[in-house]
Amino acid sequence: MVDIELIPIESNGSAPRLTDRLSQQAMIIAASTTELYSARGFVLPWIGYFAVRDFAVVGTCAFTSPPKDNVVEIAYFTFPEHEDGGIATAMASELLKVAQREDDRVRITAHTLVDRNASHRVLEKNQFAIAETIFHPEDGEILVWHYHAAQM
Repeated sequence: MVDIELIPIESNGSAPRLTDRLSQQAMIIAASTTELYSARGFVLPWIGYFAVRDFAVVGTCAFTSPPKDNVVEIAYFTFPEHEDGGIATAMASELLKVAQREDDRVRITAHTLVDRNASHRVLEKNQFAIAETIFHPEDGEILVWHYHAAQM
């Protein structure tokens, strides 16, 4: 598996260890993450992170909110110039580890579009399985995935 480090996106959108390494795209994501915190809360460790590999910011991942009813959703995005290198799989794996260290009773979920895509494979590699199909007001039908492994 690809070796990455997750760097927290702070409540104000900063990532002090990465100040000189954030692209315009990363800064936009940090600002959007701050808006998400305003709407859903900033509760460590259930926050957004930048993924760093070999001193480069290669993507971003997050818990979409703190757990609600003992359920938390993960999301991840690999910057286009770093796609197809296992970064998304590594980000999902690292988020699983964070969640399990914090509270191994929390059910970890993810959402994808129905049509087969790279994210499906990322989730399968991380031992998620499709639990149900639901209707999302912006995306239409989506798949809800649940993490099923007993231990990481």
